[in-house]
Amino acid sequence: MKKLFLIATLGMLCCLHSANAAAPVAPAPNGLTLPEGYKDWPVISSTHRLDNQTLRVIVGNKTAVEAARTGKTNPWPEGTVFAKMAWKETVHPAWEKALVPGEFIQVEIMVKDSGKYKETGGWGFARWKGLTLKPYGADASFAQECFACHQPVKDKDYVFTRPHQLP
Repeated sequence: MKKLFLIATLGMLCCLHSANAAAPVAPAPNGLTLPEGYKDWPVISSTHRLDNQTLRVIVGNKTAVEAARTGKTNPWPEGTVFAKMAWKETVHPAWEKALVPGEFIQVEIMVKDSGKYKETGGWGFARWKGLTLKPYGADASFAQECFACHQPVKDKDYVFTRPHQLP
């Protein structure tokens, strides 16, 4: 029940967040841009990171959603794009047993293009910080930092995301 509440809350926040953005967003140092309409993509998964106390919602483009629904995720198909939105966790003011999204931290994307991103396992990585969506990284080499973090899931096509099961 607690997980269902958390997922529903995060989903509603995604919708609210999508109503706020209007200003153009600069590309990441490696040239990746935030995909048009990513905030309206279907939810594939959600995570709660204990190490940095964040709640995350992972959405995907049509290719990612189809792969998730059919279980064809290892490897994920070419053209898969994920967007992961993260909020600092906070305790619900009226329900102390519930964690809810607080301050918006960042949005990250992963783009599957094995030809273009050979040096990073076939994935392009990018991140934008805060509500101003400031591109992360001094130059294109920041993607190596992302790729290094994804090494523990090399045998899962470098993807931590586990799609939610739906009835």
